[in-house]
Amino acid sequence: MADGVEVFKEQFPSLESYWRSIILFGRNVASYKFALAKSLLEIAQTGKTSISLRELAEPYSRHLREHVARAPKQATSQSSRFIQACKDFNDGSISYDTMIDTTVSLGFNNVIDAFHVVGQKEIPISFYEKDYQSGYKRIILTDEVYKLLETPYPENFTEEAESRWNLVETAWELGVSRNLLNVKYDEQSQLFFVDPSFRRKDVTSARSALNGYQKGKCFYCFDDITVSDDSDNTCDVDHFFPHTLQQFMPDINLDGVWNLVLACPDCNRGLMGKFALVPATRYLERLHRRNEFLISSHHPLRETIIQQTGNTETERAAFLRMVDQRAIDYLVHRWATPEKALATF
Repeated sequence: MADGVEVFKEQFPSLESYWRSIILFGRNVASYKFALAKSLLEIAQTGKTSISLRELAEPYSRHLREHVARAPKQATSQSSRFIQACKDFNDGSISYDTMIDTTVSLGFNNVIDAFHVVGQKEIPISFYEKDYQSGYKRIILTDEVYKLLETPYPENFTEEAESRWNLVETAWELGVSRNLLNVKYDEQSQLFFVDPSFRRKDVTSARSALNGYQKGKCFYCFDDITVSDDSDNTCDVDHFFPHTLQQFMPDINLDGVWNLVLACPDCNRGLMGKFALVPATRYLERLHRRNEFLISSHHPLRETIIQQTGNTETERAAFLRMVDQRAIDYLVHRWATPEKALATF
């Protein structure tokens, strides 16, 4: 399989895919990209196109201060004057104006230029343009960022950025090697959590964490889905291989991230829904591709899936085929459904 990032960007290039590649892929050394992404979406909702760095500093620093309050380590570096300013403001030791001044002078030094870089190069579209002419520093939002708001369930983009941020900062906060950090799933709360030294820490919503890697689509029929809790079409977290098999497969973790997909209510539990059936074999390749998308990202879902399914792509594909054979031996029947939209992954 080609590099997961390139497949995600190029196989079905769309505006949403380019945005998600910014959020979901890449080696994060600080959380600034997530704060900027949430700020861009927030500002776009106001209809403004030209934003000075001082105006941008308000939502940008606010998002960072909220995260600093619960997870002080927001970068891999030992120190950051900007992050320290966020902490100092939270502690009441500096004024709001001082914090904003520090954000303008230090907070955007790298992220403005690096935002559109995925892997080693920039994506071919831009969600804003940098304009630092005549000493007046601002960014100008492009039409692309406003088009994101016109897509089905645009609120997903903010929740996906927040979820990815939570995953990254958890690895930093715990100080655990990503090779040792194992993310688990709680079916009742539908949360991912980590349990270092038997001390559970809830990390993020499973729906928000997985949605971007499915490009906002139902895993089975490709209908649009939402991760919002207050929608009639809120997606379900589905066990690809039904959880009822766990009693027959005690050696396989069916609650593993590798086996969790997002499905629309119709596919999961509708009149002709999947319920406890084994998906048709064509979905097995789709599951493999989705998992490889996840592995192409970093911290900590990547390492969790590798731990659960194999170190190489060949091993992971063989693992899925093995589980599929055991599943059909027990449950006999397979399930499939017509696709409601063009395949997107």
